[in-house]
Amino acid sequence: MSAPAAARRRLPRRRVPAGPISLLAGAIVWELIGHLAGASFFPPLSTVIGRLAGMVTSGEIFASLADSLLNLVLGFAVSLAGGLLVGVAMGRFRKVEAALGVYVYALLTAPSLVFAPIFFSLLGEGRGSIVAVVVMYAMFVMIINTASAIQSVPGHLVEMARSYGASETQILLRVMLPAAAPMIMAGVRLGVGRAVTGMINGEMFIAVVGLGRIVTQAGGRFDGAGVLAILLVIIAVALGAVALVQAVDRKITGWVPQTSRGH
Repeated sequence: MSAPAAARRRLPRRRVPAGPISLLAGAIVWELIGHLAGASFFPPLSTVIGRLAGMVTSGEIFASLADSLLNLVLGFAVSLAGGLLVGVAMGRFRKVEAALGVYVYALLTAPSLVFAPIFFSLLGEGRGSIVAVVVMYAMFVMIINTASAIQSVPGHLVEMARSYGASETQILLRVMLPAAAPMIMAGVRLGVGRAVTGMINGEMFIAVVGLGRIVTQAGGRFDGAGVLAILLVIIAVALGAVALVQAVDRKITGWVPQTSRGH
């Protein structure tokens, strides 16, 4: 084998990033289908981007986005606190799981939007109703993941901590929660995605505010480009929220070996 050929074999191959290529392929397919179909409800991506740029330039989107983000943050904060507290209690104490498990699973499987009229009647047409819808969407999946994570902690770790004289509080805080953290954070990632869905549904069906107001108004005008433009913003909000949770996850579970993460 010649020297140049051997050198080429030793050169590391550059990995092509799959994410950007997938996005580019999806954008091209969207543009082509939009032009070929000629349907008003599915315009080309270039038309949607132009509509979104117009919304940004006019300032129409910023106030609505800020309002929606506040609804999302409040609802997710309540969901996170409730999900962790109830989930840890269910995972640690069998009697709590027996008492609350049926309600948690029932509310998880029930269509969350059917509770919107109840929240509207109790809390009125305002932020409280939207936050309640976000909580209904996000909290119960975090409860179940947290409970399962606590229950899956190896028993020998708990017994070893007890043999060294650790109290129940120390076992929970220093053994069980760190061991369960990867699975708990997986539930938080699921919860934040569902929280975005709850946010937009609550804004559309309870109080027509935020990004939900723009989607409702655009849909009423049969403005397909406007609806899809806001859909891009909602997707960006969801991806940003998930990326933030993943950053926190890496910070909390940085000690976990890569093989244990399933990579």
